Amino acid sequence: MFDSTAILMYLSEKTGKLAGQPEDRSEMLSWLMFVASGLGPFSGQSVHFRHKAPEKIPYAINRYLREAERHYEVLDTHLEGREYMVGDSYSIADISTWGWIDKATVVLGEDGLDNYPNLKRWFDSINARPAVQKTRDIPKGIDFKTEFDDVAARALYPQNFDKNS
Repeated sequence: MFDSTAILMYLSEKTGKLAGQPEDRSEMLSWLMFVASGLGPFSGQSVHFRHKAPEKIPYAINRYLREAERHYEVLDTHLEGREYMVGDSYSIADISTWGWIDKATVVLGEDGLDNYPNLKRWFDSINARPAVQKTRDIPKGIDFKTEFDDVAARALYPQNFDKNS
């Protein structure tokens, strides 16, 4: 099993939890796919071209930042007057979306969610959940490598290096 969306769907189906109501299934699938095929990839590309690409390409920086902003606008509009992404309860759609929105300042810049009040309200609500706080505590006490050195760069972006070097 791989891919975060597939894992969320599998676990939800296996446990019978966080899937929302049966009548909301098509909307649930739509939002999960929106995150998996839109928000996630375009946010990731925005981060890559703005922060990690070996050369600054203005077209790529603008293209992916603007598309990420468009995805945030879609979410902000959708969440107007809503507490959750789908239906009336917390679901895997919220979990999937939260993971990307948590990185808004890296994706969009220092203003983060300032231009998306509905999305910010939703994020703050989800972010305050006890399970989120518990999740944020998982890495405490674990000594993760934080240096972005040549070894890390080669592992993350092998295409940027000559195979013989």
